[in-house]
Amino acid sequence: MALGWKLVIDSSDAPALADFWAAALEYEVEDPSALIGQLLAAGHLPEQAVAEHRGRKIFRGFAGVRHPDDPFDASSGVGKGRRLLFQDVPEGKAGKNRLHIDVHSEPGGLADLVARLEKLGATRVEEFDKGPAGHWWMMRDPEGNEFCAQ
Repeated sequence: MALGWKLVIDSSDAPALADFWAAALEYEVEDPSALIGQLLAAGHLPEQAVAEHRGRKIFRGFAGVRHPDDPFDASSGVGKGRRLLFQDVPEGKAGKNRLHIDVHSEPGGLADLVARLEKLGATRVEEFDKGPAGHWWMMRDPEGNEFCAQ
């Protein structure tokens, strides 16, 4: 049986990076506010473990995004399919990513995709034209994580 998974990305501002990637991938930002409310009311979660972002209660230092077509748990807001989880860590990014995301455009739509990603806060790093692999850009998200736009 295949295993479930999520990609976890270290960050310095998890909610902001989740907002970027949700917009970049056209995913949904997970909303854990109902679960947080229940945990606070039951005394199972201290107030200092909670923050507010865009008018919602979130777990401090964590944010997730999920594919809009995949199932999710309505009581926790957590996706049950394709998702990214961002977690704050004290150290900054120190080197090249060993794992990265490739974002695919519609056929002939690379220029529009790259322009949209730049408006969201990404930066272009290097352009490539690799024969059968096609034309693509190495880019960085707002925290400097490398990804490719193809």
